[in-house]
Amino acid sequence: MVIDETNFWVFGYGSLMWRPGFEYEERHAAVLRGAHRKLCLFSYVHRGTPEAPGLVLGLDHGGSCRGIAFRIAPHNARATFDYLQEREQMNYAYREAVRQVQLDDGRSVGALAFLVNRKHPQYAGVLDETEILRHVRQGMGKSGSNLDYIRNTALELERLNIQDATLTWLVDRL
Repeated sequence: MVIDETNFWVFGYGSLMWRPGFEYEERHAAVLRGAHRKLCLFSYVHRGTPEAPGLVLGLDHGGSCRGIAFRIAPHNARATFDYLQEREQMNYAYREAVRQVQLDDGRSVGALAFLVNRKHPQYAGVLDETEILRHVRQGMGKSGSNLDYIRNTALELERLNIQDATLTWLVDRL
């Protein structure tokens, strides 16, 4: 993917909101239309293992998603993109795309977003509540427990006044 290093934005909707792992010049609440936040990817490395998969968020087709957009300084653009490739694209369960996001200050910018790859074997699709709970409770990977991932994401969404019924429901049961 070719990036515009002079105007490089990244959209976060899960752990990137509370643990971006890169330097940024601006941070804004933002809305991405055409995809929604969903627990729809089995995690075999960061929040689980192949034997006991965790469950992580993806941007799935339809709806909209409120999250955070980060503007990266031109001198950090390439290093940030490379970091995100290593972090998010280790198994290509996501498709990277530049999507328009509406910032809280009214601007519209193109931002790098990681959308779920529905054809990937780790795509979980639609799971019932029992399966969601089982995967989240069992998940433990190199980045920590799936429980912590859910709790930290839910806390950040609450701090940003973003409602997510599934994560609220999960936290209440964990």
